[in-house]
Amino acid sequence: MKKFGLIGYPLTHSFSKRYYDAKFEREQIKDVDYQLYPIESILALPKLISNDPQLAGINVTIPYKIAVMDYLHQLSPEAEAIAAVNCIRIDRQMGEPILTGYNTDVFGFMESLKPLLQPWHTSALVLGNGGAAKAIVYALTQLGITPHLVSRRPEGGQYTYSQLRADVLSEHLLLVNTTPLGTYPDIDSYPDIPYEYLGKKHLLYDLVYNPAATAFLKRGARQGAAIKNGLEMLELQAERNWQLWNS
Repeated sequence: MKKFGLIGYPLTHSFSKRYYDAKFEREQIKDVDYQLYPIESILALPKLISNDPQLAGINVTIPYKIAVMDYLHQLSPEAEAIAAVNCIRIDRQMGEPILTGYNTDVFGFMESLKPLLQPWHTSALVLGNGGAAKAIVYALTQLGITPHLVSRRPEGGQYTYSQLRADVLSEHLLLVNTTPLGTYPDIDSYPDIPYEYLGKKHLLYDLVYNPAATAFLKRGARQGAAIKNGLEMLELQAERNWQLWNS
């Protein structure tokens, strides 16, 4: 049996386990298992892997996406550029595990965004500057879109929310929310931007997927903007994980 799973702490709920359990049943995939591994310290990772030779792949979530890199033997180009890993492939040579790290958030975001892009989507505002924003910035750059970060406490070259005037929004027709604002149960929160300056050429993408239509997306839609939530991104990155684990 091949085993897969998710490491993080705490793991109170998991999109990944629900997704893969449903996939295994739907596609009648046998002799596989996906479990949650809520390890309190990343120091527990080597023992977890060595104790279970059937473990062939791991997803990584908060707070280990960066710390896990110290335990990997090699990185994919996007994981190295972003300096964050959410997927590990485990190969075993002479019984010794060889760990390769990937960031499949990049693939999921790019593939879900591509069908929505129009010729005028050449510059983007990325709301937030945390770990998720790094993957989005990398993906946008790969697509030929110039990203600009927006933060409450900006560093060099970033916008503050107070700087998002009409001229800035008219120059950036793609907006990506990488903050947790609007996530259930805090569904009434949203990024503090001047939504009145949005129009029909704008595209709003929210990494949040619960609820399906966040306050951020609803406010954009009322101005005529196209909108997209993060569910398909998660589904696509999950499928990419599966490909990497089984190639």
